[in-house]
Amino acid sequence: MEIAGYIASILIGISLGLIGGGGSTLTVPVLVFLFGINPVLSTAYSLFIVGSTSLVGVISKIKQGHVHFKTALIFGIPSILTVFITRKWIMPAVPEEIFIYSSFVLTKPVLIMVLFALLMLGAAYSMIRSSKKETEDVAVSNPYINYLSVVLDGSIVGLLTGFVGAGGGFLIIPALNLLCKLPIKQAVGTSLLIIASKSLIGFMGDVTGDVIIDWSLLLSVTGLAILGILIGNKYSKKISSKRIKKGFGWFVLAMGIYILGKELI
Repeated sequence: MEIAGYIASILIGISLGLIGGGGSTLTVPVLVFLFGINPVLSTAYSLFIVGSTSLVGVISKIKQGHVHFKTALIFGIPSILTVFITRKWIMPAVPEEIFIYSSFVLTKPVLIMVLFALLMLGAAYSMIRSSKKETEDVAVSNPYINYLSVVLDGSIVGLLTGFVGAGGGFLIIPALNLLCKLPIKQAVGTSLLIIASKSLIGFMGDVTGDVIIDWSLLLSVTGLAILGILIGNKYSKKISSKRIKKGFGWFVLAMGIYILGKELI
């Protein structure tokens, strides 16, 4: 199963390079089901993997002029603060047994996997639906920004990231595209910068706590994911991201349904 996990790690990076999101929704399932890591610890590992991979991937986006730093700052600050607070104080405060009814016990790991599955369903819907509303790929130097909506969305994304360890690109990209009127390529590039920042800072909330990290495994998976994003970036101009996004969306949908069924039935 570990071999399949390492192959999947490359695919995580490729999807981030091609469509700017989605790959992080696979990270926790890969760590849990293929590497056998506890869901709670997997969310911490996921933050490091997704953050490091996005950080490498955003370099080429900056060179291409596809990162809008002002928007990244406005969206990123509330997101970063929320994810750090969630990892540092909220997650450790969640009890191991949350709800007990008769023979049914809702544990912290099960809650995380259920929330993650619901997040996957949301990501799948975002990728499958028609993208007719996407702003054309025309450079925008001073996009309109609905500050209240952007700060609120950033905070929500940070909270979700803190709980389930996903980058939240499927929420960030539409927000940047529709709320800030960034063209889709700039939205993807800016999203990678936001994901990298909040994920790595969120991971610091775990490192400064009592979490024991298997650095050998973590760095191996991260290295393969980085290789994947370099491949994805290279071919992003040659491959239709819309077709890939829809196909990947159906796969994520199936995975989300499978995880829900596995955890609740």
